[in-house]
Amino acid sequence: MKPIVYVSGTFDLFHSNHLKMIEYGAGFGGTLIVGVSTDELVCTYKNPPAVPYEERAAIISALKYPNMVIPQRSLDHTDRVKDLNIDVFVVGDDWRGKYDYLRDLGVEVYYFPYGEGVSSTRLKQQITEQYNKLKSTADKHENPEIKKS
Repeated sequence: MKPIVYVSGTFDLFHSNHLKMIEYGAGFGGTLIVGVSTDELVCTYKNPPAVPYEERAAIISALKYPNMVIPQRSLDHTDRVKDLNIDVFVVGDDWRGKYDYLRDLGVEVYYFPYGEGVSSTRLKQQITEQYNKLKSTADKHENPEIKKS
């Protein structure tokens, strides 16, 4: 019997490591369900996402891998695992150890290694730094059409 695989994430500022994690989940075969964290959930443990839930879910839904994309409203996946008969749970390795309890429910848990590559947090930091640099180096000449009083 093919497994039911659940990939969990925020997927803010979608990037290649997000895609790799979803591809990894798809590699188990069977049904791939991707849980996208709602804005409300994300705000309980970090700053709000830059991209609203509806748009993040639409991006994930447009990919060829997921069979289903659903809102993720809780960090406790006990009921979700039971309700959807999930066999395999995949999440980024920044959550290492957090979901080990699912193994007691017979679920295989995998922490996908993001490594040193791209992350939404790093992308936000880069954008902020580049914007601040641009602001600080912008041409600050006087506008000749504005007369000084």
